[in-house]
Formats: sequence, structure tokens, C-alpha cells
Amino acid sequence: MSKRGLQVERDVWTTEEFGVSYQGAVGALLADGTVPAPVYFDSASGPGGRSVSQWSVYDGRQGRPRAAVLRAVCSCGWAGPQHRLDWEMIGGDELAEAGDGPAAACERDWDGHTAEVAAQAVPLPEVVTVLLERLEVEIDKLTATSPVAALRAVRALEVLAGRLGYWAARGTRSDHDAGQAAAALGLSEREARRLMARLGGWASHA
Repeated sequence: MSKRGLQVERDVWTTEEFGVSYQGAVGALLADGTVPAPVYFDSASGPGGRSVSQWSVYDGRQGRPRAAVLRAVCSCGWAGPQHRLDWEMIGGDELAEAGDGPAAACERDWDGHTAEVAAQAVPLPEVVTVLLERLEVEIDKLTATSPVAALRAVRALEVLAGRLGYWAARGTRSDHDAGQAAAALGLSEREARRLMARLGGWASHA
């Protein structure tokens, strides 16, 4: 049975600001240091199946590979420190539960990684940060009393973002190449190009 086109399943982490540019997950490594291939599960109710790379499937059971260590991985190519799995302690327990500690450590590592990305991005002036935070609070309060008024406010923000974003995107493209813009925005080059094209009103070739 062909597995072409199957989407590989695993839990991932993202931040609202960085999205898929810095999408994290728990990655498994085998004892020889290699990354195991996704595990394919046949469907019990018909044709097709699932291809899974969730760390907890690498438990060595039913012919599946057994993970030796877990580490955080990111779509940007970054990988965190290794956290070894103690199989003597795990024994016959389910890996999803017994490996929860190392998996949680991986998520903390990725949190630290995205914090570094945010710190390296171009800083916003404090007055802008304060205004954005205040605006969020006020619209949230408005939603509780008059959702339709809050919706009108959000629509006004969309219009404002479109108008300001147009010139900001075009100025960014004029002043920076894609790599520089991506680093300043905390995005991948592909997502930075898409953002500038969407706001600047030109065709994206990303």
C-alpha cells in the first residue's frame, strides 16, 4: 500500500508571534544517534493509515524503534540538548507517561529557544508596546459589554494595519534583503517574504 502523501502526525508547539517559522516538537534519537523514521499504522476501519513521529511511539514494542534520548527540535533547524530515557526505570510502563519528564524538559528548552529568537528580533519602542497592551485590554473589556462594538474596533484595527503595513512592508523591502528582514521579524525567510508580500500588495513567490 502506498504511503505517499500521508501527513506525519505529532504534537507541535507554536507561538502566536512566530507561528510556523519556529514550530517546535519533541524529537527522538535512537541509540546510534539517528532520527527514527515515522511509524506507519494501518487503519482498522478501511484503506489508508497514519504515519506518526510522536516521540511516544518509539517504545521498542511490536517491532517499533526504541528511542534512547529525547530532544527539542524546531522547524528553523535548531535542536536542543539531549535528555536520556532510562529504560531500566521505564520497564514495562507506557512511554507516553514514563517519559513525560524528559518530554517536559524538551518543551522548556524550546521555550528558551523562542525567547532567544524574540530577544534577537528588532525591539519595539516601549510606547508602542504599552499602547498595544492597553488596546488589547480595552477591546477585551469592550467584548464583555458590547461584542458588536468590539468587532467594529477590531475591524478598524484591520483597516489601520492594512494602511500602515503597506508602507512598512515596502520600506522594509527597500532597506533590507529577505534574510535581514526575517532576522529582525523573528520569522523564517519564507514567512517574512509572505508577510511583506501580503501587506505590501505584491505577488509572493515564497
